[in-house]
Amino acid sequence: MNNNIFMSQIRFVLFVLFVLTFCTPKGFAQADTLSVSEIKVLTDTAVSYFNTSQFQKSLLTSRLALNYAIASKDNLLIARCYNIIAGNCHVISQINKAVFYYDKALYHANLTEDDVIKGKINNNLGNIYFFDRKETAKGILHFEKAIEYSNKSNDLLGVFLTKVNITWAYFKIGEFEKGKETLNYVNKHSSELLSPATSTAFYMINAIYAAHLNKSYVAHNYFLKAINEGNKWDKQSDLSYAYLAYSQFLDRVGKPDAAYENLLKYNTIVDQLNNVEIFNKAELEGTNLELDEYKRELIKIENEKLTQIQNLQKSKLINFLSISLSLIFLLLIVTLFRNVNFKKKANAQLLQANEELRLAKEQAEEGSKLKTQFISTISHELRTPLYGVVGITNMLLEEHKELSKSQHLRSLKFSARYLLLLVNDILQINKIEEKKVILEQMTFNISDEVDMIKNSLSFLTQSNNNQILVKVDPAIPEYLIGDKLRLSQILMNLISNALKFTKDGNIFVHINLVKTEGKSHYLEFKIKDTGMGIADLDQDKIFEKFVQVGRKETDYQGTGLGLTIVKHLLSLFDSTISLESVVDEGSTFTFTIAFDHDPEMTTKIINEIDVDLTSKEILRILVVEDNSINQLVTKKIIEKNNYLCTVVEDGFSAIKILKTEQFDIILMDINMPILNGFETTQRIRSLGIETPIVALTAFDKEEVTEDALACGMNDIIIKPFDPLKLFKIINCLVYKNKSEL
Repeated sequence: MNNNIFMSQIRFVLFVLFVLTFCTPKGFAQADTLSVSEIKVLTDTAVSYFNTSQFQKSLLTSRLALNYAIASKDNLLIARCYNIIAGNCHVISQINKAVFYYDKALYHANLTEDDVIKGKINNNLGNIYFFDRKETAKGILHFEKAIEYSNKSNDLLGVFLTKVNITWAYFKIGEFEKGKETLNYVNKHSSELLSPATSTAFYMINAIYAAHLNKSYVAHNYFLKAINEGNKWDKQSDLSYAYLAYSQFLDRVGKPDAAYENLLKYNTIVDQLNNVEIFNKAELEGTNLELDEYKRELIKIENEKLTQIQNLQKSKLINFLSISLSLIFLLLIVTLFRNVNFKKKANAQLLQANEELRLAKEQAEEGSKLKTQFISTISHELRTPLYGVVGITNMLLEEHKELSKSQHLRSLKFSARYLLLLVNDILQINKIEEKKVILEQMTFNISDEVDMIKNSLSFLTQSNNNQILVKVDPAIPEYLIGDKLRLSQILMNLISNALKFTKDGNIFVHINLVKTEGKSHYLEFKIKDTGMGIADLDQDKIFEKFVQVGRKETDYQGTGLGLTIVKHLLSLFDSTISLESVVDEGSTFTFTIAFDHDPEMTTKIINEIDVDLTSKEILRILVVEDNSINQLVTKKIIEKNNYLCTVVEDGFSAIKILKTEQFDIILMDINMPILNGFETTQRIRSLGIETPIVALTAFDKEEVTEDALACGMNDIIIKPFDPLKLFKIINCLVYKNKSEL
């Protein structure tokens, strides 16, 4: 039996691998226009569907991504989209379409500097020309180009994968000596580059070569390794080819029973992988893609036609002007005065048009600048009053100890803190998606946290005549370690949603310990209501941004971001959320989070929280703040730490007092009228005053860091701030300043 038959089964596996190396599946949000990162998420999702044999969804998603990529004129993204589409067509045996889309992918890839994608596409074209179209020379040429691009971009994995393909290609056409050269390279680098995705193919080509050398024992072992790797890593497609190749080998060496047994295993897997209905649906979606291409071609033709018409009109205009100029030349002496006046008038109109264009450009630039500043302004304007709410609540608790056990005041403090966290998360939801939010480690009691949430939602509970019924598993340890604020935000969103859409009913909050692994305790949270429920058609939508379902005009509307934030926050905990809902019966949301239980760490965290940072040395602190409430809050915090605090309300007053008095440190607000914090700091530094200055602001730190350091500020702290953090910064800067003196 011809050894080339053995290798013909692995080419699809290597093709899949090349597609998958582009990206990793992620979630995505839909919008009228998408950014580059969001289009990349669409391509990632298309690859994820492809990897799970959901070819129709993969084609649909890549088609959507392609439209956005073409609109954004990003050749790299366009190339990726066409590569994915071509891969789907290849799998469902639409070879001509696959070549068409691969060629388009390569065309757009060649317009970029990305050699990695050029190598991938050339590898895929090598596969399709060699194995499907039987154009051997052309297939080898594309393989060699793939290796050239992979070497150029230092893509060692790409070189390794293409070497595996070209090894098999040489074996298939009987050039085992050439194949041996590339096989030696693959074997030499397998220890560093072999992965679960390539292991089955790797052992397969070694088995083929051993069979060619009539080393049956070696070939037998390599086939078993290939099958073992396929089973081990659940590579069903690779595994099917391994069974088939092994069956053919066994038949060749005179073991028909074993060969038949492996052939049956191959048929079983192939039947599972080849679903005619799925392929038909994918072909239908492929037809939609062809229609898109035809539409684009028609638009291109229409544009060319329009350009030709415009050029014709211009040509007519040029001819007309030529004749007119000839007449004008003949009548130059007579019409000189009129021509001069006409020229002046034309120049005036041109100047006016240029001025209008300049003003329009300035307005557009100003609009873009205002749009950029909008998020920053919203953040500042919301955080500033919240700083006052949090600060005054803390002052009430500290100055009136008899209120420390007040459920209402504690709920107010918790709600203010929660509202601040919610504002921050809404304004920074893109940061959450980009995984820039880091979970904090705090010790907490789960029952206390749920009771706090329950109390803070008492008004909403009463307004709809509902009850919140909490059941906490007694097996849960008293103290856990984790990000309790993020957990509270998740629970607050889910419970408040349940309360909004339930009337005269019950909301059940059940928390159970489902398993324990070392210090990790996995808690399952179930929030169940007896409300209106969610229709099946809407259940996939509710976690998307700004989606509101099942609401009437008189209902509470909200932002439509609550469940989106829940989903993103749970991803930080490496968790997901599930939904079960029946219309008019209610809904149940379930998720699981692992928290640590470590008495020693709990004690350490508590001790760190209780550290007394008051200093025996009395420091003089100047606060420059225009908001009267924030002045009161900041001054109280500072004086509580036994420091002397002087407050001025603008930059000029700060400069004036610094000329006559000395301070150990200055807390400077940035957003002040007349003279802002940056300008004030520059003037202070120009006077030779080296007193440390800390920016005390409600802006995001990333937005002001560059300007703050450039004007001479020493550090930045964001309002509302943790007093312990503030005093740590103060002590550090004061100590550093005095040691330098």
